Amino acid sequence: MKKTIKFKIGLVLMVISIVAFLMLPVIPFLNVEKGVKYIVSTALFIFAEVTFWVGGILMGKELFDKYKSLLNPKNWKK
Repeated sequence: MKKTIKFKIGLVLMVISIVAFLMLPVIPFLNVEKGVKYIVSTALFIFAEVTFWVGGILMGKELFDKYKSLLNPKNWKK
C-alpha cells in the first residue's frame, strides 16, 4: 500500500501528540510556580489533543479502514 504525504504527516502529528501526552505527568515535578504549571499543562494538553485529531483527519480513510477491520467481531478469532 502506497502511503501518501498526507498519511505521513498525519502519522508524524500523532506521534508528536503521544510525546506531548507523555510529558504531562512530568509537569507537576517542575520547579516553577503553581500558576505556570497550570498554564503549561493546559496548553500542552490542548496542543496534544489538536495534533492528535488533525493527524487522525489527515490519515483519514487508511486509519479508519485499519481499525474498522480490527473492531469487527468476525475477525477476533483469527
